[in-house]
Amino acid sequence: MKLYSFEIAGRRSVGVEKNGKLIDVGDKVGGDMLSLLRGGDANMKKARDASVAAGARTYKFHEVKVLAPVPRPGKILCAGFNFHSHLQENPGAKVPEEPFFFAKMPSCVIANGEPILHPGAGHQVDYEVELAVVIGKPVKRNTPEDQVMGLIAGYTIMNDVSARDIQFKDQQITLGKNFDTFAPMGPMMVTTDELVSPEDTKLMTMVNNKMVQDGTTRDWVFPLRKLISALSHVMTLEPGDVVSTGTPAGVAAFRKPQAFLKPGDTVTLEVQNIGQLENPVRAA
Repeated sequence: MKLYSFEIAGRRSVGVEKNGKLIDVGDKVGGDMLSLLRGGDANMKKARDASVAAGARTYKFHEVKVLAPVPRPGKILCAGFNFHSHLQENPGAKVPEEPFFFAKMPSCVIANGEPILHPGAGHQVDYEVELAVVIGKPVKRNTPEDQVMGLIAGYTIMNDVSARDIQFKDQQITLGKNFDTFAPMGPMMVTTDELVSPEDTKLMTMVNNKMVQDGTTRDWVFPLRKLISALSHVMTLEPGDVVSTGTPAGVAAFRKPQAFLKPGDTVTLEVQNIGQLENPVRAA
C-alpha cells in the first residue's frame, strides 16, 4: 500500500492511494498514521480491507492537505557515512567500524511541497537524499539482525537538510542538522510488500532540474538489518520512529565548486518504488 497522512476541514486522517485518488481509512485504524502503526498487522489489514470496501470515503488529492507520512515521529535517527561513495568524496573520512548515528528533531519535519526555510546569508545549506525506514513494531533492546525486517512498516523519502557551516564547526552535528524545516519527508509511506528490495534501490537528487546525486543502496556500508539492530542495543524503537539510512555522493559541500542551496531553488528527491519528494527553498 501507499499510505498518506492528510488533513481535511481541520481533521487529520490516513489514506490509501488507489487509482490516483485517496481512500480515507482513518476511522478504521484509530484516526491517524501513528494509531495505524501502533495497531500492528491487524490495523494494516483493516486499512487494506477499507481501501477496497464499497462506499469508502474518497478524495482527490487537490481536495486535501498532504502531510508528512508520520507528521511528528517519536524519534528520527540518521545513519551517517553509510555510502561508500559519500565517504570517498569526503576528504579524510574513513569507513566506520560500526554504524554511526545522529538525531534530527521531530519538529524539523515538513511535508512534500512545503518550503525549506533558508536561515540566511552565510549559512551553507545542503541536501541529502535518503531512504528512510518507518518502524512498525517495537524493536526491543538487543534485537538480532535476523529479526529486524519483520518489524518495519514501510519506507519513505527524507531530505537530510544540513547547515554545513554549523555542522563542520567543532562537529556541531546536532545544531547543523536541526534548523526548522530541515527534515522534509514523504510524500507517502510505501509498505514493505511494495518495496521488497531496500538494499537494491535507486535514489537521486535534482536541484532546479539538474541531477546532483545519483546512487543506489547497493553502495551501503552497513545493511539495513545491521543499522536497526545496532540502534536496538542502545534504545527501544517504537512504531512511528524513523531511521534514515545515509546519502550517496554528490552533496553540495563536496562538489567543485560548492553549490549550496539558496532561496528560489527547488530540490527534488526521487527514490525507486516510492516516488518524488519536492520542496522549494525560501528565505526564513
